[in-house]
Amino acid sequence: MSSASPTSAAPPASAVSSWNVRRLPGARGRVVLVTGGNAGIGYFVAEQLSATGATVVLGSRDPARAELAMASIRARVPGSRVRAVRMDLADLSSLPAAVEALARVLVIERLDAVVHNAGVARDEPTRAETGDGHELMFGTNHLGHFALTRWLMPLLSAAPAARVVTVGSFAAKSERLDLGDLQSRKDYRPGPAYGRSKLAQMYFGMELDRRLRTARSTVASVVVHPGGALDSLTPSRPPLHVRTTGAALRAAPAALLVQGKRAGAWSAVRAVLDPDVRGGQLWGPRVFGLRGEPRPERVWKHLADASVAARLWDASRDLTGIDPDPGAR
Repeated sequence: MSSASPTSAAPPASAVSSWNVRRLPGARGRVVLVTGGNAGIGYFVAEQLSATGATVVLGSRDPARAELAMASIRARVPGSRVRAVRMDLADLSSLPAAVEALARVLVIERLDAVVHNAGVARDEPTRAETGDGHELMFGTNHLGHFALTRWLMPLLSAAPAARVVTVGSFAAKSERLDLGDLQSRKDYRPGPAYGRSKLAQMYFGMELDRRLRTARSTVASVVVHPGGALDSLTPSRPPLHVRTTGAALRAAPAALLVQGKRAGAWSAVRAVLDPDVRGGQLWGPRVFGLRGEPRPERVWKHLADASVAARLWDASRDLTGIDPDPGAR
């Protein structure tokens, strides 16, 4: 699975320059699932996609927070089609039922896109595990989405040109995977463990596209990252997020280099909507990869290593007992 995707070329310059993050194309009739759509970047992805007329489903492990997020979106986007399904990526055994609820309870027959956004970021120095015994950040951020993709593939394949959009992190650029210690048992530090979990997600998104192309699937996989996205530069969405005047003033100098989470959502939103985006691409903010409107980036050198991606895929399959490879069925 080491061949490059035939669709990984950058879009024409005219397509890149013509995109307007504040004037998005209509998407009425499309259905998009956003994992972790009840908070942070995922919330703003959901809010922005809702404004296009798409049906947006928030995948959230906390139904109460999902209700608050839906109320916030409906208040800002009159007539929005936003719904929620309970989804806990740290509990792999629960995911088939979550997808069943998506299909049968919400009566969704196809999925035009999934935004793999949900994630856990821990500051605590002690290592924690999911109920399945996986390191919490690696198990949730990577293995949860790896397994979820397997159960979503029939719904994605039912759409004419579906997309799997994986939200990585700029922090992953400076990290490297230790394939002999994916669970951080020998070397656990919360910051690097988070960065490696996001890097694993990004490797998965790249490898998934290679396998989709081999299987001649109509589904494409795109990897994005939000750059530097700070709460202190993020507009308020009470009660989900409240930015005080003091916090906004203190953060003002940082806006020269980074941005808030509303802008951090732009790359994922474009990856869902723009017909010129291609599978196997990496998209991020225009200015040093940290802020600004989205653009295609050269795939980071370590992320382009297909042999590491394939080995990670095999390890993830062994850890979960699940294989999302479209050619494996």
